[in-house]
Amino acid sequence: MNQETWTLIWVAFLVLVDIVVRVLAVIIVPRNRRPGAATAWLLAIYFIPYIGIGLFLLIGNPRLPRKRRRKQEAINEAIRLMSHGLDLGTLRPNAPDWFRALVRLNRNLGAMPISGDNGATLISDYQGSIDAMASAIRLATDYVHVEFYILQLDATTEGFFAAMEEAAARGVKVRVLLDHWANRGKPYYKQTLKRLTDIGAEWHVMLPVQPFRGAYTRPDLRNHRKLLVVDGKVGFTGSQNVTDSTYNLKKNIKRGLHWVDMMTRVDGPVVASINAVFLSDWYSETDEVVDDLELFDVSPGSGDLDCQIIPSGPGFEFQNNLKLFMSLLFAAKERLIIVSPYFVPDEGLLLAIQTACQRGVHVELFVSEEGDQAMVYHAQRSYYEALLRGGVKIFMYRKPYILHSKSMSIDDEVAVIGSSNMDMRSFGLNLEISLLIRGEEYVSQLRAVEDQYREFSRELTLDEWKKQPLRSTVLDNLARLTSALQ
Repeated sequence: MNQETWTLIWVAFLVLVDIVVRVLAVIIVPRNRRPGAATAWLLAIYFIPYIGIGLFLLIGNPRLPRKRRRKQEAINEAIRLMSHGLDLGTLRPNAPDWFRALVRLNRNLGAMPISGDNGATLISDYQGSIDAMASAIRLATDYVHVEFYILQLDATTEGFFAAMEEAAARGVKVRVLLDHWANRGKPYYKQTLKRLTDIGAEWHVMLPVQPFRGAYTRPDLRNHRKLLVVDGKVGFTGSQNVTDSTYNLKKNIKRGLHWVDMMTRVDGPVVASINAVFLSDWYSETDEVVDDLELFDVSPGSGDLDCQIIPSGPGFEFQNNLKLFMSLLFAAKERLIIVSPYFVPDEGLLLAIQTACQRGVHVELFVSEEGDQAMVYHAQRSYYEALLRGGVKIFMYRKPYILHSKSMSIDDEVAVIGSSNMDMRSFGLNLEISLLIRGEEYVSQLRAVEDQYREFSRELTLDEWKKQPLRSTVLDNLARLTSALQ
């Protein structure tokens, strides 16, 4: 055959491969995937086929490996059995029907029980929360469990590490988990690991991306949880990482950026649920079952709040945090305040917020005036017009601060605080932890912090938004399309 014939054969072959790839993409990509995400992937594969296919093979499966999902299922069943029928405190009376239904939903999805007789204190001062956690560690007599998305040894966190060192020197068992991908390459990473080793802590990285060591996880799956448990009696959870408020990054320091966060200190039976989340992650990463702890051997705390922990992430069959937020949005009757640094809702969540406004609920959304992640920042902005037209009041926390807190308050009795943003990454790709609290005392603490945020923010109006330049609109819309690639 001559050269022209070979060329025709190769062209025909490539056309056939292209057709096969497109047909297979239509069959494979949409399966068990949201329509928006499926459409975004198909567009990527059709218009930039080689890059699109490569990305899909790398990050197209938003689930953890089957072995790890089976571990989570076994953990959930064990938690249900251990906590079934136990006295986990006296619940507050007269809970509305929707709240009881929500508690059942959370129990079915995330396995954790609701408990009463809990105390909870909100800490909105950045250094103050790190100091409070260090103080709790210094009182440890049995064990300290530390799990943070980002954990860095620096001048701000030195007291936290010193407290762990003092505890370990007293014979206290110190276990530490930190996300691998979020910390690798960051300032002080090697120094942090060396310090953990030197103080005698037993530490492991979460969701490691270390293929040459036989440990590989999809690189954009992250363990985004933030929690601390001391002796099973005191716990902390919220949005804050253990690092300086600049994250020690040169670009942040140059721009003068500082992060603003909230943590909640809890005592009482709910601490056992926070501990269960830690132990489940410890088992998932190490295959070690810590069986020398009486997990649900609990005692009353300093208050009478009803609390429930909701773990979520790609190890679960459903998006537990999204279902929690959706339920709360539809339950609100008078007032709904959302604080979320990364707010990229799916269609259902956006509709639920707009519906709340149409029911007459006063809805406020707090976001940052300045973004630290360009793609998320622009994707988030693409929703502002629909929100403003729907009746949502948007408050933008003034730069150079990044409002990193994550919370929701519903009317005057129920609130959620935790690590979960209201975006598709937190719903589908991150392991998160959320704390549901029923009690006016706690909501009043949260309202006071919200008032502080409002005073330091400026309200975005629809008239102002209409004046956005065309280039911003184009960037926002492009980022919105790429945000669906899950």
